[in-house]
Amino acid sequence: MSTPTSSSSSSIWVLSNIKLQFFARIRRFLQSKATRKRCEPSDRFDTAKNKTEPDNKVENFETVQVTEKHKEKEEEEEEEESVIMMQRTVKMLHFGSWEEKEVAVKEIEKLAKEDVKVRKLITELGVVPVLVSMAVSPVNSRRQAGLTALIHLADGTYTNKALIVEAGILSKLPNTIDLVDESTTSKLAELLLSLSSLANTQFPLASLDFLPLLRNILETGSRSFDTKQCCLGALYNLSTVLENAGPLVSSGVVPFLLEVSSVKEVSEKALATLGNLSVTLMGKKAMENSSMVPERFIEILSWEDKPKCQELSVYILMILAHQSSLQRKKMAEAGIVHVLLEVVLLGSPLAQKRAMKLLQWFKDERQTRVGPHSGPQTPRFAMGSPVNQIEAKEGKKLMKSLVKQSLHRNMEIITQRANAAGESSKLKSLIISTSSKSLPY
Repeated sequence: MSTPTSSSSSSIWVLSNIKLQFFARIRRFLQSKATRKRCEPSDRFDTAKNKTEPDNKVENFETVQVTEKHKEKEEEEEEEESVIMMQRTVKMLHFGSWEEKEVAVKEIEKLAKEDVKVRKLITELGVVPVLVSMAVSPVNSRRQAGLTALIHLADGTYTNKALIVEAGILSKLPNTIDLVDESTTSKLAELLLSLSSLANTQFPLASLDFLPLLRNILETGSRSFDTKQCCLGALYNLSTVLENAGPLVSSGVVPFLLEVSSVKEVSEKALATLGNLSVTLMGKKAMENSSMVPERFIEILSWEDKPKCQELSVYILMILAHQSSLQRKKMAEAGIVHVLLEVVLLGSPLAQKRAMKLLQWFKDERQTRVGPHSGPQTPRFAMGSPVNQIEAKEGKKLMKSLVKQSLHRNMEIITQRANAAGESSKLKSLIISTSSKSLPY
């Protein structure tokens, strides 16, 4: 029993010493600031004495000087009151009752909103561990107060975010939100989004224990779009680091990302995350095994009002189709060719470029093999081989016929859409010839 007591006394002494050093530094700063302000009026007075001025101007100057000194005194008093208030607040947070802690947290929220420097000064007083313990408290009022304060302290400073993570909050958060109200869930998502920005810095997130919580929030359909956007933003930040792809896929986020990608309000961030995961073996395999692929991405290709989503969707389709004849077959059976033709005509420049590349792969599918760095490429047939030559000719005819039929079938629909959007001039040049040769590949 003696060891914990001595350890507790030692920690309190260290904390008190830190507080004293910190506030001594604040006082020195305020004193130097006040000294500089007091010097400025005297300089102006010396300058005025060197000039010959009427007595009334001298009197006015003395009046202004007195007023400035009065203002300086008021500012010093206000700064001194702020320091005293901060001292009292931190003391209440460390040593007060739970009711006093909640009051202190609200005061810290106000101080944290003022300036980044103030936020850093507050964390130097060792308030983060106390706030983390409140953020994971089962009592709703304490939990919300702790989360709100941590969100404000983490705003705009990586140092504070690192201190919050080092305090162990990621491993202390619950895995589910069944007993948490909407407001607390929103704050949890916002804090996780802020902390996830550390993933691509010199302070990487060593633990991804909070992934089940993010997945649980995404899985709950009653949550708001803002909350989902925060969770998707956190997943995107984590997916930018290749080493995190394994834990992300293992946690089962791919099916949820595919599901929410069909919701236009949050689709872009979900597709961007899937795009990062698709370049890894585990991520690509998880998408290939999903029953929603490739139909989900082909559906998104038709979103003319979401060009960024189109670009991301065709990018993922290119990765899935590369070196996979099975995936290309599934895409062809799902009707991807005529959708790609629409993107070529009406999509953004980047979406058009990617769609044309993917169309080229389907065009050469019957006569090519997949190269190491691109889509299907023309193989080198043996000279004098009539069988290969016949197959090549048949493949060309089949692909030309497919493209021609698809173009005829969709030309009327595309023309109507283009006329409605003011794109008739662009289509006229492409509709002159309905053969596959009119395409720019």
